[in-house]
Amino acid sequence: MKSLQQWFDEYAVSHQNETNIKIHFICVPAIFFSVVGLFMCIPDYGLLSFLGHPAVSNWAFVLLIIFLIGFYFRLSIKIGLQMLLFSVFCLIGNYYISIYFPLLFVSLLLFIVAWIGQFYGHKVEGKKPSFIKDLQFLLVGPAWVMYKIFK
Repeated sequence: MKSLQQWFDEYAVSHQNETNIKIHFICVPAIFFSVVGLFMCIPDYGLLSFLGHPAVSNWAFVLLIIFLIGFYFRLSIKIGLQMLLFSVFCLIGNYYISIYFPLLFVSLLLFIVAWIGQFYGHKVEGKKPSFIKDLQFLLVGPAWVMYKIFK
């Protein structure tokens, strides 16, 4: 398994342009947030009701725990904690959105707009997105942004 620094070094190759980096600081967290919202929309038919509160009794919570433990904490305790904090924010934020707005619609809209931003950023950069080479970069991107924010 690659080290955190190896992932970040490889990710940084296609993230040198300042405009692309700024776009990523907005769009990568927005995509992560929207994906959490999309997974929260998957019906659980009461299977996860034992978890209690609706903000955590959903598939997003279950998948976040798996990825947080399985990917982020294996790379680094610090990154794992940063992603845990951001994931909690995503769960709570999406829960409150779901109270006032149709979460599926909001999540899809945010997902589409953020990906358009991402691809524009890579057009400016002149390099393909990293995830085209390896899908694991879809998990590295949010960690890279959190690392830069908390640095």
